[in-house]
Amino acid sequence: MLKVSAAEFQRNIGRYQDLALRQPVAVTRNGRESCVLISTEEYRRLKRREREVLGIEDFTEADAEAVRRAEAPAESAAFDHELTP
Repeated sequence: MLKVSAAEFQRNIGRYQDLALRQPVAVTRNGRESCVLISTEEYRRLKRREREVLGIEDFTEADAEAVRRAEAPAESAAFDHELTP
């Protein structure tokens, strides 16, 4: 990801808008990233992946039972080591 100061971004905004079509541009303020400029296409892709978070109170008993009966696919066994403290 390209990083640029806020002052540099203001001086050359058109250049960084063009660059953001190909890669994210992080704008820094006082040396710390404050925002990231991305293409509209990338933004929309990320929004499509956005997920809704539900609380346990949002589940019906049938939902909860389906979760209890669910089994992980065999491929997930490769990550079992991440479950042990």
